[in-house]
Amino acid sequence: MTTVAVTKETVIDALQDVYDPEIPVNIVDLGLIYGVEVDNGNVDVKMTLTFAGCGLGPYIAQQAEWRIAEIEGVVDVNVELTFDPPWTPDLITEDGKKLLGLD
Repeated sequence: MTTVAVTKETVIDALQDVYDPEIPVNIVDLGLIYGVEVDNGNVDVKMTLTFAGCGLGPYIAQQAEWRIAEIEGVVDVNVELTFDPPWTPDLITEDGKKLLGLD
């Protein structure tokens, strides 16, 4: 049996497929991912939302969890929502700014 080593980069690449339904930019380029830890196929992600009262928060976190679970070699996924520090537009990547016309 061959096991595939899951890397932080693989997880981040996968998360670029997850979008906030209200904004046409993926959650990585929006700056919503605060941290990714990978240990023997166990993936922990700390993420935020554009604002704490976002009603789509659980949906976005679930989409992130499902997308990570699709990665070969992933054993368990934990997505934690945090609002500390609060998200600001300064966290949007250069690619995200271009997609939003903010460059």
